[in-house]
Amino acid sequence: MTRRSRRRLALICLCVLPLGAATPARAEQLPRSTPEEQGIAGAAILEFVEELDKFDQLNSLMLLRHGRVVAEGWWRPYEPQHPHTLYSLSKSFTSTAVGLAIAEGELSLDDPVLDFFPGWGPARPSDNLKAMRVRDLLNMNAGQHAEDVATIRFDLKESQVKAFLNLPVPHKPGTHFVYNTPASYVCSAIVNRATGQSVNEYLQTRLYEPLGIERPRWESTAEGVSQGGFGLHLKTEDIAKFGQLLLQRGRWGEGDDARQIVPAEWIDLATSRQTSNGSNPASDWDQGYGYQFWRCQPRGVYRGDGAFGQYCIVMPEQDAVLAMTGGTGDMQGVMNVVWRTLAPALSAAEPLPADEDAGRRLAERLAGLVVPTPDGEPTSPRAEEFAGKTFKFAPNVRQVESIRFNFAEAGSTIALRAKGRDYAIACAGDTWGESAVWPRLAVDLRGSSEDSPAAGAGAWTSPNVYFAKIVQYETPYYQTLRCEFLAGEFLAGEVVLTMADNVAFWENKPTTLVGKIE
Repeated sequence: MTRRSRRRLALICLCVLPLGAATPARAEQLPRSTPEEQGIAGAAILEFVEELDKFDQLNSLMLLRHGRVVAEGWWRPYEPQHPHTLYSLSKSFTSTAVGLAIAEGELSLDDPVLDFFPGWGPARPSDNLKAMRVRDLLNMNAGQHAEDVATIRFDLKESQVKAFLNLPVPHKPGTHFVYNTPASYVCSAIVNRATGQSVNEYLQTRLYEPLGIERPRWESTAEGVSQGGFGLHLKTEDIAKFGQLLLQRGRWGEGDDARQIVPAEWIDLATSRQTSNGSNPASDWDQGYGYQFWRCQPRGVYRGDGAFGQYCIVMPEQDAVLAMTGGTGDMQGVMNVVWRTLAPALSAAEPLPADEDAGRRLAERLAGLVVPTPDGEPTSPRAEEFAGKTFKFAPNVRQVESIRFNFAEAGSTIALRAKGRDYAIACAGDTWGESAVWPRLAVDLRGSSEDSPAAGAGAWTSPNVYFAKIVQYETPYYQTLRCEFLAGEFLAGEVVLTMADNVAFWENKPTTLVGKIE
């Protein structure tokens, strides 16, 4: 049987009503409701939100029940209109693109990976490499070792696909689970080769437009391929819409306008357990893996997720979806709160009596969510000694060249030269300042090296120490700057700048730099 014949057979097997290209755009916002109208006690959601607020840090949440938003909140300076870096939650969108391409007869799960890239692998490919299929990429069973996969860098000027295909394949594909972001990239490249479009372009009319997702950005490589395993930026409500589409098994819209925009059979396959990935009953990373989706501890629950707290949790038996973004190093802890405080509250099938008091308290709590600002005094009696002076630094790992301060009781400004560019940000006292572009200055830049919008806040923790916190609110990251101005006969004219990050992929420790007055 030819590949094209197999594709046509796949199209028959994954039959579907008119696909996304023929689907009219839907209103952007999801419908809203009160928790009690959808069978949830507002007091239970309030307890859930209060537990989440203990983490450092959550950025946003949106809870849906029966297709209605019953709770939503953003920790300022994060706001509803801001897109957010999804990291590996992007993989679930790549999976959806693969499923659509299969339904349109462009490829099949059993196509050999090498068939899409003739001449890109070794001159004499191993039997295991030749046996590697699309499904092996999707369920992270490509047959490679984790240490080999880790050698592939995502900023390669050469082809990431070629680098992947030239890795050793010591295990028979389908038999050895290794979490493998490069495999997700190859899935994205396969969609590109099969359809002539990047995954982001391919999903535009098939997924984004029907769901009312506007202007999604997906980082791509020099090959013109969407990164696949990460790099998608969406708003919290966009994540929630995607989760609701999954919950509805690919059907979108109401009444006569409803369309099957993703095959139900694909969603069933992608979100079911396709491979074992561990045996720890207390870990949500050991419950089985689908096609770029994780299974969860509670029965029937699955999710897409991304580093530091990007979640799309789908609870079919509860008819609920939870979308969250964050910048936490304790992703399991966040999910434990979901299972302990929220999931039990989703058992009622009928509406509950109205509870105006709980509704008021929940609304106030959600409206008052904020990333904590630094504690301290708005000004210092010594501030004028250090204001307006430029402190220069020797070459350093953070690429910080100089810093200058303009201190005021109403709010201070930090001017920074880093990475060969000039930046400035207003740091208000007990609130978040106006948006400004700020650089990513982490020691480990593999997570993100882009400049992005940020908001700052700062306070004096002692007469000589100014402490600033800068939140890059389209990402999970915030950075703290502890600025100790040295005083004394031999020390005057120096600042000790200690920079720290809330989360990072690998090395995450503070960096201390000493700057001298120019």
